[in-house]
Amino acid sequence: MKYLKQVFGGNLQQYTMALALIALIVVFNVISGGRMLTPSNFQNLISGNAYVLVLAIGMVMVIVVGHIDLSVGSVSAFVGMCVALSIRDLGFPWWLGLLLGLVVGIVVGAWHGFWLSKMGIPGFITTLAGMMIFRGLVIWISKSISVPVPSEFTVFGAGYLPEWGPDTGLNNSTLLLGLVAIAWFVVHELRRRRALLARKHEAPLWASIARIVLVSVIIGYATYLFGSGRPGTSFPIPGLILVGLVIIYHILTQRTRFGRHIYAVGGNKAAAALSGVSVPKVYFFVMMNMSFLAAVAGILFIGRSTAAGPTDGTAWELDAIAAVFIGGAAVSGGIGTVTGSMIGGLVMAVLNSGLMLMGVGADQTQVIKGLVLLAAVAFDVRNKVAGKPSIIGTMTRRFSKDKAEPLPLKTD
Repeated sequence: MKYLKQVFGGNLQQYTMALALIALIVVFNVISGGRMLTPSNFQNLISGNAYVLVLAIGMVMVIVVGHIDLSVGSVSAFVGMCVALSIRDLGFPWWLGLLLGLVVGIVVGAWHGFWLSKMGIPGFITTLAGMMIFRGLVIWISKSISVPVPSEFTVFGAGYLPEWGPDTGLNNSTLLLGLVAIAWFVVHELRRRRALLARKHEAPLWASIARIVLVSVIIGYATYLFGSGRPGTSFPIPGLILVGLVIIYHILTQRTRFGRHIYAVGGNKAAAALSGVSVPKVYFFVMMNMSFLAAVAGILFIGRSTAAGPTDGTAWELDAIAAVFIGGAAVSGGIGTVTGSMIGGLVMAVLNSGLMLMGVGADQTQVIKGLVLLAAVAFDVRNKVAGKPSIIGTMTRRFSKDKAEPLPLKTD
């Protein structure tokens, strides 16, 4: 167990859900007779769930500051319908319609941010009202009829990286993406080890090498899986957009002053205000950002479905919220990461895909997803009960070889 802690950075708990995701994929692959780990299934898994994962990026920031956004599904549908109608009825070129959709998302987010930050209305109530308003507007402006979008949007919702160069047996764009990802992780790990050594922390070389090999194997297999599909397919464009957003928002939340303010407000709003953080400003921009990402999700969805419909976005907010909590966000706020939310979203996506391959109905799938969410939140609550060992600690204590012996009682 000591060596495992060194390989995983001394904190096994943060990797629990990632390991659970890998185990889930393996189990479903065995049960489904190998149909889980196929290029077409994983390409569809990423393309078909990219919009929920985009929503989860914004939702984790909202939940970290102690609020929740129930309007994201309705906002996504409203943006998608505005884009489709502006192109069909107003004669906008496709790119101008796309920009209009992003602007509409920002304006809607500013509306929600105003009521929360300036008027003091809780985010739950503000966005509940927004959910009703924008769902009604979608039905109103569409007259309950679906509106097609130009074929250019298909690239954003269902496109693939292009093929180029010599025949390598894989899609060269996907192969290059995988090699860049491996190179980035190697550089990141070496810099991390150098920083630990500079601070006089223990950082054995073998542990860094083990991490590099493990992650490189996972990335390499994913590269093979996405790049070896039928001709014309590769890593999906929605997945590439998602990766870009994850990188941007990971840096924003973990490496910037505004990101520190988000966690400060979520951890203790009063203390953050006393230290000079503008709590209303944080609330405003977090809500505005959430609706902007809802607009991005709506555009991805209409690109995949080739039309905007009055029922688009139904229950998307529930999937995004579930992804964030499964990914380790705290119910009380102050804790949660973008990468954790992505893992939580992928757990939900793999559950959907695996259960579908097994022939499980939509009703039973909802039951199972609800139980997974309940277990994830129970895990979080259990780990925060003062004086009780964490679940991971309980499971791994028996394997520890470094238990301290109890000190003998002193006797006079």
